[in-house]
Amino acid sequence: MTTAMITGASSGIGAVYADRLARRGYDLVLVARDGAKLAALAAQLEASTGRKVDTIAADLGVNADLRRVEQRLASDGSIGLLVNNAGLGAVKPLIDSTPEELDTMINVNVTALTRLTRALAPGLVARGEGAIINIASIVALKPELLNGVYGGSKAFVLALSQSLHHELGGKGVQVQAVLPGAIATPFWDRAGHAVENLPAEWVMTPEALVDAALAGFDQRELVTVPSLPDLEDFNRMEQGRHALAANLSRNKPGVRYLTAA
Repeated sequence: MTTAMITGASSGIGAVYADRLARRGYDLVLVARDGAKLAALAAQLEASTGRKVDTIAADLGVNADLRRVEQRLASDGSIGLLVNNAGLGAVKPLIDSTPEELDTMINVNVTALTRLTRALAPGLVARGEGAIINIASIVALKPELLNGVYGGSKAFVLALSQSLHHELGGKGVQVQAVLPGAIATPFWDRAGHAVENLPAEWVMTPEALVDAALAGFDQRELVTVPSLPDLEDFNRMEQGRHALAANLSRNKPGVRYLTAA
């Protein structure tokens, strides 16, 4: 069995992915900012699953740290699965956010995810197998819910995943975008809105989220929305999007834009 790298792995969704993938037989490389928490999780997982667990203490918003993780992905031929889980959120509006806060969020949610994906993808293509799981958010589909830059960053993750599937799917590389709703993790505290303030019926446990996401992965879903009761709702949206394709680029404007001479 191959090795999986998981970013944002010290708690929440990432820690559950670590547990579930180790129990599926993967060795692990866990990445997060808190080296002590990573070491404790690694020791616990090695004891409970018997798998080898390496750790990299890194802040993916810091270029030097990001490059260290990129180099591991590019040089370690055993890594066949990347879970891009690390991310930062925000609930306050754009106009109440500082430029530095927005830069940090974009650096982690967009730049780091893109560069880590780019670091691993050539090796997966060369071997003709492997997978990339990108943790997006339901705000990719409903950006009005939270900070628009956060929503935009997650829409990027969804669009990148769809494009990667088109680019790499025929070369043996599986791509999945996972769109969680509200999950009971430290994410909300860091974003400035305690999860306890959300309606209980909105909030899923990270264990339920990851188990559903991995079920979708096993079914080779490109996009997994764990909370969605009926997948056909999403499929109809996708069919509508694809139906637009024939008319998105034409040699003249739509008639509604043509004024009388």
